[in-house]
Amino acid sequence: MLGSAISNRVRAAVRRFSRATDGNVAVIFTLALLPILAFVGAAVDYTRANNARTAMQAALDSTALMLSKDLTMGNITAAQIPSKAQTYFNSLFTNKDGKGIAVTATYTTPTANTAATILLTGSGYINTYFMKLANLLPSGGNFQTLNFGSSTTSTWGNVKMRVALALDNTGSMSQNGKITALRNAVAGTGGLIDQLSALSKNNGDVYISVIPFAKVVNLGASNYTQSYIDWTDWLNPPTTQPANNNGFLATLPINWHAVGPGARCPFTDSFGNTNGAANGGFVCKTSPTASDSSTTSTIPSTTITVNGASVKNPICPTAETFLSSYTFVKYNGCWSSEPTGLTETFCSGSSNCSCPKNSSGSNVSGCSCSGTGSSKSCTGLTYVHNWTQPGPNDLTDNPGQPRVSAMVGFKDNTSTTNKDHIWTPNAVGVANDWRQPSTNPISTWTGCLTDRTQPNDATGALPTSSDVTTLFPAYEYFENSTAYCNSNVSTPLEPIIPLSYNWSALKTAVNAMQPTGGTDQSVGLAWAWQSLLVGGPLNTPAEDSNTTYNRVIILLSDGLNTEDRWPDYGDGSSQASGNPIDARQALQCQNLQNAKDANGAPMYTIYTIQVNTSSPADPTSTVLKNCASSPDKFYMLTSSTQILTTFNTIGTALSKLRLAK
Repeated sequence: MLGSAISNRVRAAVRRFSRATDGNVAVIFTLALLPILAFVGAAVDYTRANNARTAMQAALDSTALMLSKDLTMGNITAAQIPSKAQTYFNSLFTNKDGKGIAVTATYTTPTANTAATILLTGSGYINTYFMKLANLLPSGGNFQTLNFGSSTTSTWGNVKMRVALALDNTGSMSQNGKITALRNAVAGTGGLIDQLSALSKNNGDVYISVIPFAKVVNLGASNYTQSYIDWTDWLNPPTTQPANNNGFLATLPINWHAVGPGARCPFTDSFGNTNGAANGGFVCKTSPTASDSSTTSTIPSTTITVNGASVKNPICPTAETFLSSYTFVKYNGCWSSEPTGLTETFCSGSSNCSCPKNSSGSNVSGCSCSGTGSSKSCTGLTYVHNWTQPGPNDLTDNPGQPRVSAMVGFKDNTSTTNKDHIWTPNAVGVANDWRQPSTNPISTWTGCLTDRTQPNDATGALPTSSDVTTLFPAYEYFENSTAYCNSNVSTPLEPIIPLSYNWSALKTAVNAMQPTGGTDQSVGLAWAWQSLLVGGPLNTPAEDSNTTYNRVIILLSDGLNTEDRWPDYGDGSSQASGNPIDARQALQCQNLQNAKDANGAPMYTIYTIQVNTSSPADPTSTVLKNCASSPDKFYMLTSSTQILTTFNTIGTALSKLRLAK
């Protein structure tokens, strides 16, 4: 009506002015007014046409998506696509200006080299309000309508999806119903697995991996023979742990060579010398396989047999538990105390030289010291201490694994250079030369893996035996008095599930997830990345060069990073100054975002979710926020109920990736 009224009034005005003879200026003004109105009005009409086209594109996209699902699930046949397309489109296209709408649907069957597609094409027009005024100009023209159109294509076969879920399984997930909400959001009816599996027409169209993480991930104990595992931490004694740097490395007491049966345990469970005990963060237990609660205050005078190995007078370290209940390393062996049969000077030239003490606080039998200051020396029975994991001269036990060189001297705490104490006894074999079976062989590993050696903790480099930093360090995750990777504990950290389309198995794995220990998002993200890499440790299915892959990582965590492989980075409750764990993860996220596919497009789409139900609330995780591929792919949640809606939102977004064009 508005357009007709304007047109009628303008026509009447034109007729009046054309009959007038007393005003040439008015006639000229009227003639100039027509093109001005036409040009100004054209912007309005073009905007209306563009709005109609935008509405058509959205309706076509949604129609194609619903047709894809229907065809995938067998709800319609290929012959029913045109009629079903018209029905869906009619319910979705609500623009009032669009007229003469026509929609066509063309289904193309797949061939050996091309994918199946549904092509939807729409066309229509709007009636113009202002542009029709141009018809009154001398040049004339037909501007009664303005046409518009659009199209979309849904493709199967050459566009596939691979989704890695890195899911927080730390202890705080037990609070406020978070772990239950996460299970329901991913594995419940209508959850993410159901959403994505509905997009799969053929096996392999969609794959999902599940990476439960805490401070570590669990690869599964059966993988102990894999060549990509780094056993250095597992085999090494406390004095040569490569990750325990910056003051967290255990040291041996100055009287180490005189420590034998009947002497007090030479270690303290706090860093700093106590009653002559050395730095350790642990105490002594009765055997290498004993529980850490089975401690002993003195070195036993006995020979024990473990895994076929005979260990004389064992000195067995417990796990490190010096900071409340947080544990950094669980060790996998003992030192033997093999008598040399000699009475020797085992320490000299230091005022710190002393005899080992027995349970009553007296010097052990046969030991005495003389002199003072730099002239002080101590003499007594001496012992060879071999670490009961394969040493550099062991060519039979655990073949192919790294050999340890357990320090047999001690770190001189009075020296600014932290040098090894020099001792030249008459006894031979003081270097680690263990040739018996290992007391804790790698076959007893429970499946835990920790961060890779830097710099590859932040990269997606595939493992290679020639570079130990690309291998994945075995770790015995022992925290809160629980070995979380052990399947026999009540709250195990569930194993990684590589890419799979066994939907029921994936759901079972997610529903089995339990809250465990501290938070290291980086190790979960690292294995989500590895699960998408062909040629990596998780046997990721090969990719076809003629196929487009949507590779997606979804990382959910309910807290901030608190601990990782490096003890000085975090104590299990908070990070060290400067957020060193976040710094490593930020670099990892950068590397992920910078990865490109063969066409130069981003290799991965990354969604990150922070579930922030703490009171007072945790600060926003900058590293999580910046790790997302774009700002709209970071979600800050303040209640457990939002976990379900967020995963539904992401699932819908991923479903739309099925639209190829």
